[in-house]
Amino acid sequence: MRRLPPLAAVKVFEAAARHENFTLAAGELGMTQAAVSYQIRLLEERLGLPLFLRSKRRVTLTDAGRRVAAPVSAALDGISEAFSGLVDEDETVLSISTAQTFASTWLAPRLGIFQLERPELAVRVSTDNAMVDFARDEADVAIRMGQGPWPGLRHHFLFHLHFTPLCTPEFRDRYALEKPADVLRVPRLSPEDRWWKLWLSEAELAVPEGRTPGILLDSQVTEVQAVYAGHGIALLTPLFWRAELASGRLVQPFKLVTCDRRGHWLIYPEHKRNRAKVRAFRDWLLREIAAEAPNAPPEVFIPPE
Repeated sequence: MRRLPPLAAVKVFEAAARHENFTLAAGELGMTQAAVSYQIRLLEERLGLPLFLRSKRRVTLTDAGRRVAAPVSAALDGISEAFSGLVDEDETVLSISTAQTFASTWLAPRLGIFQLERPELAVRVSTDNAMVDFARDEADVAIRMGQGPWPGLRHHFLFHLHFTPLCTPEFRDRYALEKPADVLRVPRLSPEDRWWKLWLSEAELAVPEGRTPGILLDSQVTEVQAVYAGHGIALLTPLFWRAELASGRLVQPFKLVTCDRRGHWLIYPEHKRNRAKVRAFRDWLLREIAAEAPNAPPEVFIPPE
């Protein structure tokens, strides 16, 4: 077990020894001269011998102080270099954790824009629908769906979870979809999902009793593949499928868009709030989300109270 003197006092000693001046050491360390003198006295008492000779106008190192000054300074330089190396390396990599659907439909197509803005950063994206554990995982930031708040985490609201039925134009024409009630007579994907109950309720339609047969899928990405195959109509987030709607591969037969209480949030630990890479991603993401506002109902982007 190492028998080390108080590191705060060692740091003060190193600065005072380098300058051989308590006033200059105090200015470098942002301390008062009295505080420097106190730390030096603590260290001398701990060692049982003086490190400085004091006169009315100056201080000078004793032989003992001169003997340890150089190795102490070198040791602190080594510690500083070791930790700065870790920070420098960590600052070049941004690790993002997010859910699969958000990553593949919205984030991945836009990350090139962020990379152009910050070419010095390597960006790593991991997809997991479970809430990230910042104490265990290596993620710098996460984009998650929920209601918050999350104690100990900074959080920024992005947009509410929202959805509406989407299908192919061929499916719409084949089943002559004209009004919301028409969805009750066509194949619906994941028909037991609570989203359907919410949407049908807002459309003032009775929710079918009992179990509704149909294909159950676990993500919007797989649901869209089933939609393309003509297997049914799906409740999807139009914000994620903007390009497909614009190209006509998908269509929105009805105007009604339902908002959920939950939303998508950017979250990260409090202690990372001032990291340059985190600030850069936060500012970029919030700008990109703000640019989406004209393309969705206003309530989608109104933060919860």
